[in-house]
Amino acid sequence: MTDYQLDTILAHTGIREDEKTGALISPIHLSTTYQHPEFGQSTGFDYTRTKNPTRQTLEKTLAQIEKADYALVTSSGMAALVLLFNSFPEQSRIVAARDLYGGSFRWFHEQEKKGRYFFTYTNTEEDMLAAISDETDYVFIETPTNPLMVEFDIATVSEKAHAHGAIVIVDNTFYSPIYQNPIALGADIVLHSATKYLSGHNDVLAGVLVTSNQAIYDKLFYDQNTTGPTLSPLDAYLFMRGLKTLSLRMERSTRNAQAIAAFLQEHPEVKEVYYTGKGGMISFKVQDETRIPQIINSLQVFTFAESLGGVESLITYPATQTHADIPAEVRYSYGLTDDLLRISIGIEDVSDLVADLKTALEA
Repeated sequence: MTDYQLDTILAHTGIREDEKTGALISPIHLSTTYQHPEFGQSTGFDYTRTKNPTRQTLEKTLAQIEKADYALVTSSGMAALVLLFNSFPEQSRIVAARDLYGGSFRWFHEQEKKGRYFFTYTNTEEDMLAAISDETDYVFIETPTNPLMVEFDIATVSEKAHAHGAIVIVDNTFYSPIYQNPIALGADIVLHSATKYLSGHNDVLAGVLVTSNQAIYDKLFYDQNTTGPTLSPLDAYLFMRGLKTLSLRMERSTRNAQAIAAFLQEHPEVKEVYYTGKGGMISFKVQDETRIPQIINSLQVFTFAESLGGVESLITYPATQTHADIPAEVRYSYGLTDDLLRISIGIEDVSDLVADLKTALEA
């Protein structure tokens, strides 16, 4: 399957994995333990925390679509982040983008308070390149960033980081492998909150770690087996089912988002629009932030809810939801102010989405 194009790999997720029955769809293996053929022998599966056939099928597909050799799925995006960072030596020095998911900031901040890791935060790619030195152990990028949609050139950052012996981690949640393959661009590790675009239906909580470095993978595999943040077989099955339509969903949400961004840029109640031109994530600032409750409460098609990347369009107020744990003075310093709304564009008819936003903005 590795020679096939991305859309074929996605559509064929789980196909031909059950040679015994010929089942078209990968079975859900709920067993927690596995019979050994005889003393001293194993089927390759012993205990489901270590390996599970359903989860293994999913991981194989994820590695393929990210153009990598190895993938691990976890019980949530934050479980993936914590598993990864817990594999780092204490006192590691990390250069990171300042604009990042509030949950990541919360955990980073807690580790820094404990003296486990030291973070240098940067606002732009230029700042990040300047901050990378021989003292840097890891570089952490969300690109585009959440929620200000700042893009970083992964190849450029990776080249600078590797010249100083640093490992590059990219959170690829917003773009997914449809629009970006960080490993192919030089990154060492890719992280996903698979709850979002990869599974795509707001019914699975999952995370992903991908790498082509065997030593990194072996350490992560050992730590995951030791600490247990694995994905259940049922969630692995649901994840695979959602993955099959990833390309179709991303294409539709991008087409919708392009039209919505164009509408917002022309609306007098909107001060600024943040959109990269691809993907379904848009942030925008309104002229009068006191109207934000009224705007949100007036929406009928958009749903006021946290998260993103599902087939339904969502609106989020980062200041009190996804980024509430970032102190206001820190948020303000890089532009995440109280007049900003973030929308995740789904696959509805775009005319309904635009009409809904127009009514709410003019209410």
